[in-house]
Amino acid sequence: MILVELINSGTILLGKVAVDQGIFVFALLCYRSSLGAIFTFPFALLFEKNKWKQLNWAGFKWLLLNSFVGYTLPMAMYYYGLRDTTATYTAIFSSLTPLVTFILSVMFSMEKLVKGTKSGTAKDNWSTLVLRRSTIDQLLQCKGTIHLYYERGGYPKTSEMAMGRHQLRGTTLLVGDCISTALWYPIQWKLHELYPWKLWSTYFTCILGGLQTLIIGLAITREPLAWKIGWNLQMLTIVYSAALGMAMKYCLNIYVVSKRGPAYTSMFSSLSVIFTMLGALLLGEKVTFGR
Repeated sequence: MILVELINSGTILLGKVAVDQGIFVFALLCYRSSLGAIFTFPFALLFEKNKWKQLNWAGFKWLLLNSFVGYTLPMAMYYYGLRDTTATYTAIFSSLTPLVTFILSVMFSMEKLVKGTKSGTAKDNWSTLVLRRSTIDQLLQCKGTIHLYYERGGYPKTSEMAMGRHQLRGTTLLVGDCISTALWYPIQWKLHELYPWKLWSTYFTCILGGLQTLIIGLAITREPLAWKIGWNLQMLTIVYSAALGMAMKYCLNIYVVSKRGPAYTSMFSSLSVIFTMLGALLLGEKVTFGR
């Protein structure tokens, strides 16, 4: 899960570059998901040969829900929220995901919270710690602009304009992303019970996510220029997020959820705040505490 959070941090930083360059978010999501399916398919054939035949209608419905709640909805809100804020500010909201996931897991009887036991006390203390940590992170808001030269002699076109002007909108979108991601972990648990083949689950999730984002994107705009991707950092963002942020991350998530449960998996989300801040500093983002 530490590896997953490192991948997430890279996705956040590269995603900030892409959205500041003006990439159409649903084009990014569609290409990313489709390429993720291409990366996953040969491994599914090699390690889980013919297991796709075991997929029934019940499993397909959960795959459909898994792709929408775990990819299409949160990623759309995430990238639009990232466009309106900063990479470090976006990463802060991942601290809330473990707490929301834990509450949902207890509600859905996926985790047990028994008062008076060591396990129950540990979980209770952990959830309190997460809440306090998230509150402190929100109070110490890290603001700044990434000073990366995306083009020779040029700065991001939208970053400085977006920051501050749409902070409330970006925050609302990031909260929605947090809630949707928290819902995704219990859904993965249920999906694993119905269809335990991790590579094929990842492959079908990528395919369905690509179709969903394509349909929504075409409903928003059919302008060819919006769907055009240049051979620059936008392409790097898509390839990185497809190979690592989709194919590898989804496989690792499903594996850990099946072994340790949704609450354990989500509690590592706070690490992405640290990794993203370190990465942002290396890329030249000015980090300040308070207003």
